Amino acid sequence: MYRRFLDRPQSSIFLFGPRGTGKSTWLRERFPDATFYDLLDTSEALRLAADPGALGRETAMLPAESWVVIDEVQKVPALLDEVHRLIENRSLHFVLSGSSARKLRRGSVNLLAGRAKVREMFPLVSQELGDDFDLERSLRYGTLPMAVAPARSGDTVAAEDYLRSYAATYLVQEVQAEALTRNIGAFARFLEVAARHNALPINATNIGRDVGVNRHTVENHFGVLVDTLLGTWLPAWKPKASTRQVQQSRFHFFDCGVARALSGRLPYPPLPEELGFQAETFLLTELRAFLAHSGLGYKPHFWRDYSGAEVDFVCETARGFVGIEVKVSRRWDKKFNRGLHKLCGLVGADRMTCYGVYLGERPALWDDIHILPFGEFLKALWAGDIIA
Repeated sequence: MYRRFLDRPQSSIFLFGPRGTGKSTWLRERFPDATFYDLLDTSEALRLAADPGALGRETAMLPAESWVVIDEVQKVPALLDEVHRLIENRSLHFVLSGSSARKLRRGSVNLLAGRAKVREMFPLVSQELGDDFDLERSLRYGTLPMAVAPARSGDTVAAEDYLRSYAATYLVQEVQAEALTRNIGAFARFLEVAARHNALPINATNIGRDVGVNRHTVENHFGVLVDTLLGTWLPAWKPKASTRQVQQSRFHFFDCGVARALSGRLPYPPLPEELGFQAETFLLTELRAFLAHSGLGYKPHFWRDYSGAEVDFVCETARGFVGIEVKVSRRWDKKFNRGLHKLCGLVGADRMTCYGVYLGERPALWDDIHILPFGEFLKALWAGDIIA
């Protein structure tokens, strides 16, 4: 068991996170005495869907400030009106977990008018893994708890089997069961193509041509991935209105192992060009998790101009800008600094702190760019020394 950085809340929360990140385990551990509703139990979900008021009757004897957990709340969105009433009139506390926000958002249902904060659960991050963290293994198999355990012990077959079943389970439980698309076969083809475009700027027309669907369908499919928390957009950042930058956003899956499973690359060692995209995906998850847990509220972007200069991650903070370039190389080359130098010229060197992250063993300072090995960068990130 790894200790998660997500602390027990003091008041009601929505807890969103992809399947397999450990939400249910965390809930059972942190709320052992709570009244628990598991909506993955079909009979329980059907019972409450038919009579949402049963929630009020069944919690009527609980004292004020008692905790109630509803796992996979998106299965019965109508419960949120009853939860709202119980928070207001009975002062009960709720943890409402879910692996999809699609029905909640698209149905314009009551999101409790701010009475429940939103928290996120991510795959295991480097500092949660501690001494068990291994970058090469993380890039190949990801950091979902059920993939980490067998991969750590050397049982790569079990890790690969889990990741393949995860992909199949997603199609059945999240997509087909929720009727998120009418053509499950086309969506399965889309998933493979989208996974092969992981960490790349997305051209919906080109992907549609490969899948055999139109651009609008591709855009809807990416919306399904975002709403079901399987991936996220990394938007392009434009420092000045007058400059010409690439505007297409990059799409990143939430976990390296899941991306490799969906792309069909899981049985093979990662190719050199694949490792670069995996490293960017891994680091984005670490950045998003740190920003979520720290409560800073900053949003990561990437930057690229039409000359080909680029920076993998740009984050505007209260103190200025942070630029991060990632390379899966054991030797830092001067040419790697090009994008960071160019971006510094646009925003002003005095307003920007630059980092290079690589597979080498020694930190260095090169033209005011802090070059850090992956492990040292991650420790500095979680210590609050990179983004504050």
